[in-house]
This record gives sequence, structure tokens and C-alpha cells, in this order.
Amino acid sequence: DLGQTEWTSSTLDHINSSNYDVLLLPGDLSYADTHQPLWDSFGRLVEPYASRRPWMVTEGNHEQETFPIIYPEGFKAYNARWSMPHGESDSNSNLYYSFDVVGTHIIMLGSYTDFSVDSDQYMWLTNDLAKVDRSVTPWLIVLLHAPWYNSNMAHQGEGESMRLAMEELLNNSGVDMVFAGHVHAYERFTRVYDNSATPCGPIHLTIGDGGNREGLAMTYKEPSPSISLYREASFGHGRLRIVNETHAHWSWHRNDDSASVVADGVWFESLSSLPSCSQNIVGKAPQHDEL
Repeated sequence: DLGQTEWTSSTLDHINSSNYDVLLLPGDLSYADTHQPLWDSFGRLVEPYASRRPWMVTEGNHEQETFPIIYPEGFKAYNARWSMPHGESDSNSNLYYSFDVVGTHIIMLGSYTDFSVDSDQYMWLTNDLAKVDRSVTPWLIVLLHAPWYNSNMAHQGEGESMRLAMEELLNNSGVDMVFAGHVHAYERFTRVYDNSATPCGPIHLTIGDGGNREGLAMTYKEPSPSISLYREASFGHGRLRIVNETHAHWSWHRNDDSASVVADGVWFESLSSLPSCSQNIVGKAPQHDEL
């Protein structure tokens, strides 16, 4: 949820001070909301950054921009201005696709296009997951907009129908992390599946705090659910470092100070490297030698 405010500029300055390969943004880019010149100003704002490194995005609710009768399905400006390489992953829609980078297969899903079990997106996801070779891309990461897990009072339950439709697919395929936006705050969950902690489920993270004009989502449920490990309503950004095929480090950088402050960080192992988890992964899981 980046937007184009002073907080956005701070976030971009902090991101730019680090060395990174690709920027991932899970929706809500310009906040144009049908005012098309804001797409132009957003393009000028991010051009110095997006022209030097790949920006890979998926859509949020602020990209819909639907017009009754004329364009009821929406996303006209988004699809025209932010064309992603969806055809390379055999997707027929710019609203969901996948790609490989740094030993990682990254799947960008669409929270605002049909995701039901008989939808094109669901069938594409099924086929895409079946083709993942964890010996080539040992890490598997998913981005979407509306979070499936959320202890913030904002946008409660808005990702639930998508979770019910797709969570089993992601869990059975050994997805390592699921990133979401939409809620204007930061939250990190433990490995979770079907609302319960599990050693072989994805880590869910909400990172919708890039600098949007609507402000922060300040109120959380109390007490904090046991599956939520860290939560804070501050603007910031996250950094994921894929160190090797087995280990990665995630850190969340708060923007409240003149310098980017690391407020949360964790090391974790890829599920494909854990024999207790990889043996249950559906698809092309790596083979572990027995001792």
C-alpha cells in the first residue's frame, strides 16, 4: 500500500539505501481511484527506482477503478500501466502470474479477480504449483493483497473466502511465506494452516504500511492471538534476504526515525530443506539422502 505521500518518499529512500535485487509490492500502488493524473504522478515518483531494478506488483482494491456498463471489471489503467510478464507463466491474466528470482519461485495472486475452485485463476495456480521444482527453486513465496490472517481490526475477514478456496493448495505445496497488504500496519504470524500453528505451514506477513494517504490501522484485537508473533502500526518496509537454499532472513524496517530502524527480524529455513516437511510436499520436492 505505497501511495504517494511524504511517508511514501521516506519508505522509498530507506529501501533505496539497501542493495536489493527486486521489489515486490502486494497491491495498492498509486491510489489514483479513477483520478487518472495520479497514475502519472505515481509513475514519476517511482521511476528513479523502478527504472533501475525490477518492480513486480499485484493488484489491490485501489487498482479496480470500475465503471458501470463502460468497464465493470475494472483494472483498465492498472493493466495498461503495470503490465507484468504473466504470459511467461502461462497465465491469461495480468492479475496473477509467477516468476523465478534468486532461487525462489514467486507467485502473485489476485484478491480481486475470481479465485473460486472452478475459476481460471485457481486452475492456473494448480498447474503452476505442480511445475515448481524445489531442487531448482527451493523457496516458494506467494503475494496477494487481502490478508488471510489478520489480528488488526481493519479489514477483518476480507481475505477469508480466498483463504478457504486456496489455502490447502498452498499448504500442500510447501509455500514458505505469504505476503499481504491491505491492512495499513505490519504483522508477522508463525507458520500457520487453517488458523492453527503448524511446523510445515507458511509464515504469513501483512505489510501494507508503505505510506498510503489513508493513514495507519491503529487498533488490534486484544489479547493478541497466539499465532501472531509481532504487530505494529507504523509505516515501513520489509527486506527478505535469500542467503542460500536452506536459510533466509526477514526484517521489517520502521520509518519513524530519520534512519530505517529494524524493528522485527527472524531467520528461518525453507520447508523444502526440512525432511519432516518436504516429504509431504505435493509436486517436485527435492530428494533428501538418507544417512
